[in-house]
Order: sequence, then C-alpha cells, then structure tokens
Amino acid sequence: MRKQESTNTENFDSINKSCDAAYALSIISGRWKLCIIGKLSIGPARYSELRDALKTVSDRVLASQLKQMEIDGLIIRKIFAEIPVRVEYQLTEKANALNQILRDLSGWGSTYK
Repeated sequence: MRKQESTNTENFDSINKSCDAAYALSIISGRWKLCIIGKLSIGPARYSELRDALKTVSDRVLASQLKQMEIDGLIIRKIFAEIPVRVEYQLTEKANALNQILRDLSGWGSTYK
C-alpha cells in the first residue's frame, strides 16, 4: 500500500487517470492476482481453497492480494453467519469481463516466452 500523500501515489494516480492501459494493468498487477482470478473463474472459493490451489503463496500475501482485489472491485467477499464463520470469494462482473482478455494474454505469453 502507498502513502496517500506521497509523490509516488500522485504519479500513480496521474498515470492511471490519463492512460487507460496503465489503469487496467495496475488493477491486475500483483504476482498472485491472475492466479486468483483464474481459480475464482471456476466458481466461488473459500480462503483455504485458494491457499491450497496457490501452494507457494504466503498467508500474508494472499490476504493482501484479496484485500486489494476487493478494494479494486474485482472480487466480492461474502461472509456467512455460521459458527465457525465461513467466508467465500467470488469474481465481480468487472473481473469476469477480463476473462477473454486474460485468455488472449495467456496465448500471447505462450507464443512469445
């Protein structure tokens, strides 16, 4: 997370406001975000299911990425009033709209890596 009053944040915000591609990349940037989107594109998942699917991610990083994705409007965190409390994550319409773009990007990566 950036300090709100930093020059870095001002530059980041300025670039994202003036360049749509930079905004799009900033939303999906992060080592695990694309993997999380891929897992959730199959359907809603609990935190432990995401952690098990992404075997090498730390709890701290996974929690941070999920929190940022929720702030950015890519996922919905649904809390069920049960004991113990059950939490599920699912993609929003905004994130689902990325699916074809991400498939195309994956194809590009496969061709040129």
